[in-house]
Amino acid sequence: MTKLIIQIPCLNETATLAATIAALPRQIDGIESIEFLVIDDGSSDDTGVLASQLGVHHVVRHRRNRGLAAAFRSGVDAALAAGADVIVNTDGDGQYEGADVARLVAPIVAGEADIVVGDRGVAKNAHFGLIKRLLQRFGSSIVQRLAATDVPDAVSGFRALSREAAQRINITTEFSYTTDMLIQAGRKRLAIASVPVRTHAVERPSRLFRSVPRFIAQTGVTMVRAYTTYNPLRAFVGTGMVVGLIGLVPILRFLWFWINGEGDGHIQSLVLGGVLLLLGVLVAILGMLADLIGANRKLLEATLIRLQRLDDAMATQAQGPPSKDSAPEAADKAA
Repeated sequence: MTKLIIQIPCLNETATLAATIAALPRQIDGIESIEFLVIDDGSSDDTGVLASQLGVHHVVRHRRNRGLAAAFRSGVDAALAAGADVIVNTDGDGQYEGADVARLVAPIVAGEADIVVGDRGVAKNAHFGLIKRLLQRFGSSIVQRLAATDVPDAVSGFRALSREAAQRINITTEFSYTTDMLIQAGRKRLAIASVPVRTHAVERPSRLFRSVPRFIAQTGVTMVRAYTTYNPLRAFVGTGMVVGLIGLVPILRFLWFWINGEGDGHIQSLVLGGVLLLLGVLVAILGMLADLIGANRKLLEATLIRLQRLDDAMATQAQGPPSKDSAPEAADKAA
């Protein structure tokens, strides 16, 4: 039995949540069961209460606003605990076309992909302004290179994950999970696909960032952190080699003057070059240590996956065969 859980991170979405849930599909080819999960990320309105009234199967509440990345992680954890085989993430503001959930899950159901990202067609999307189009395209191009994968809309939040992919992805950023997740998935050799999806105009301003410069800075930090985490040897050793090569320039300059009998007046070049060369070696050594730490991280991640699968097996045995008269009940959790 293939279970799909559609999760909706929300922050004060009482005005749009009902329409968003109403637009979600109830039947999809290859999916036997569809459930909805709302993550109330510290809303000051009645988003969580409304979700329960709408018959949402699972409601996770954060006591205070913890951000989109934390809401996404809480939703994935709850979906996995509820036995989801496929998880779809969408927004509560009605930006995405609910019927396109079927497009997202199709490659996963067919066994062709582990992660599917909805491509909003940013370059030609009439709902995006010029600056947003340029930023989205520029950011996506960088993520494609860092993740070594071809995803034209890397920051799209409309995406689907298989159960295995959800277990292997560990969100570490507190800002936005989109780029962090793709860089991890690309470096972990997960199969990533992209499908075109439709969007609707959203009137309210973004709740993810307050200004464009801040968004660029935080996204840049997220990309650098994710890439360095999963490619420490290349990042640190490469940086150390560049610093070391720069340090060779003043050293060679000093040697040139020394050979010509003028070395006494250029000792500062030797000192500067030596410092830079030593700094380059230290950075390279840090890269080697980070690579060893990365190897330990992989072992820990593999252990966590085995523990999750063991928990799944124990939960299945404890539940026993499903009853024909059983019906989904709304789960209300606080985090």
